[in-house]
Amino acid sequence: MLKKLVGFLLLLVMIALVGCSKEPTSEERFSDYVALWNQQKFAKMYDYLSSDAKKQISKEQFTSRYQKIYKDLQITDLKIGFKKPKKEQDHYTFTASMNSIAGRIKFSQQAKMQEEKQDDNKNWYVDWNTEFIFPKLKEGDTIGVSMTAPTRGEILDRNGTGLAVNGQVYEVGVVAGKLDAPVLAQLASLLKMTPEQITKAVGASWVQTGQFVPLAKVSMNDQERIKQLVALEPVQTRKVNARVYPYGQVAAQLVGYVGAITADELEKLKDKGYTSHDVIGKRGLEQVLDEQLRGTSGVKIVINKKAEGAADVVLAEKPVVDGKDVKLTIDAELQKLVYGELNGESGTAAAMNPVTGETLALVSSPSFDPNQAVLGFSADEWKALQDNPGNPLATRFKLDYAPGSVMKPLTAAVGLEGGAIVPSEAVPVIGKQWQKDKSWGNYFVTRVHAGTDPVNLEKALVYSDNIYFAQAALRIGKDKFVDGLKKFGFEEDLGYPFPLEKSVTGTMGSEIALADSGYGQGQVEMSIVHLLAAYTPFVNGDGNVRKPILLADEQQGQVGKQAAVSAENAGVIAADLRKVVSDPGGTAHAADMAGIPLAGKTGTAEIKQKQGVIGTENGWFIAYNTGSPRMLVAMMVENVQKRGGSQVPVKKVKNVFEKWK
Repeated sequence: MLKKLVGFLLLLVMIALVGCSKEPTSEERFSDYVALWNQQKFAKMYDYLSSDAKKQISKEQFTSRYQKIYKDLQITDLKIGFKKPKKEQDHYTFTASMNSIAGRIKFSQQAKMQEEKQDDNKNWYVDWNTEFIFPKLKEGDTIGVSMTAPTRGEILDRNGTGLAVNGQVYEVGVVAGKLDAPVLAQLASLLKMTPEQITKAVGASWVQTGQFVPLAKVSMNDQERIKQLVALEPVQTRKVNARVYPYGQVAAQLVGYVGAITADELEKLKDKGYTSHDVIGKRGLEQVLDEQLRGTSGVKIVINKKAEGAADVVLAEKPVVDGKDVKLTIDAELQKLVYGELNGESGTAAAMNPVTGETLALVSSPSFDPNQAVLGFSADEWKALQDNPGNPLATRFKLDYAPGSVMKPLTAAVGLEGGAIVPSEAVPVIGKQWQKDKSWGNYFVTRVHAGTDPVNLEKALVYSDNIYFAQAALRIGKDKFVDGLKKFGFEEDLGYPFPLEKSVTGTMGSEIALADSGYGQGQVEMSIVHLLAAYTPFVNGDGNVRKPILLADEQQGQVGKQAAVSAENAGVIAADLRKVVSDPGGTAHAADMAGIPLAGKTGTAEIKQKQGVIGTENGWFIAYNTGSPRMLVAMMVENVQKRGGSQVPVKKVKNVFEKWK
């Protein structure tokens, strides 16, 4: 009995040993190979290759080839699979599917498994060849990627006039081998380059004698410089496609410009289909609307056949999709007129149709030439822009500023709605300075027009009385004042296509801050676009704030804030705004003219660290024609101290209405 038991145990051990030493099947080996492929573990895949395959390609070549191809073609979502056979065999059909830079690539292929001994171990190995990578890819063939750039969409004004268009410039270069020292100096001066930069370009490794070497691009409008350049013997020019900005400085901050994508930009945008060859928007609407404007490059992946007469094989192809044009509500000629009135002053101006909400002009001054930005600034030109005290690179219309007295109609609206202001009620404001009580210390609210007569709302707006509106803000109270301003869109995103800073009320953390806020100082700040929108309840007389729009396909006449003020109170304020201009004592009486009955409000915002210190002043004026209220214009000019304050923009805005027919 014992002998039988021992024999049975020995039999079990032998069976177990046989089971442990069982060799993998061809299916198991191929399944493991496919799993490694899906994980893109190419070095480990190589260990599964047959001896014949390994003679054709080294492990390093195998690994690097797969890695390079998958990287260059931007292969993602790789899926390799095979159908399991009903019985053991040495041939398997596998399927491959992957996303690439040119779209989806799918194929199926036969794989042969070969049983052989490697490193003293007998096993199944993949009889690999280059067609495992892609069908019809033979030894010696190469894979090429060709790109077709899309035509960038143009930016047009409301009338279809181009603000950013696809045009041409001159590419200036020299014939290698014909550039001597005397010409080099002249050429460097004309191209605003250093002789060293030109010498380096001509001496590049790819350059051969007699070859055209491009050096710089020059505007086709720069005819005098082109004439001087082509007079130099080795210089040649050719026309190339480029982005062109017909209105130049007039709309530079609004439209922006384009340039070659940088490595940092590519890192941020690579998931959106951008490549190292792309030109992208760098500023303005070119940047904000880049995805719509740029379109999608056409891409083709091709197997370039080595064999003579063999046709190339297209693996995948994605058609080019041109960018879409963008039409704005801007009127380019009004933009030009408004920019011209600023005449290099540091400031901003905007115009809006108060009925539809359409932005008609959006200006920042001083400015720069976006055409030169595309062509390339020289080091000196770029430094001059950065060092310019007028800061021409700033986009002022997107920024918030202390509004000064153009804020007063909003304070009036909040006060009227809550009963803190009664239009007919005269407030006894005496003297030039006022403080609530001695707790304010040395702080006083100062007004320009000192007097002894009581002041009602009309006079307070006509003469722009700071003390009246400081007292009004205190009567309203902080919470109700902030809530009232929020009805006009403060502390909210306007939903405007061009990103604007949100207008803010500030903390109003003290009585002094609250009083100052009532006449547009303190921490209250507004963008010029929001200022225009905030005045639409008075212009239209319905009390609703129109939503400002910039794109022609946006719905017109949208109400951004419903019933910011009642129609009755809006009418009271509108009547007073007319008197600001028509009354001989009104702060904007200089804008009064026959045939164009303007209404509006002036403002002078003081920019200083503390009371008693002389600071700078920003002058404001916002106005509309009461006889034809289809255009509302606002302007802010910096540094108007000792130059007439708000009278500087008053004259300029008046000129806009006189000249715009």
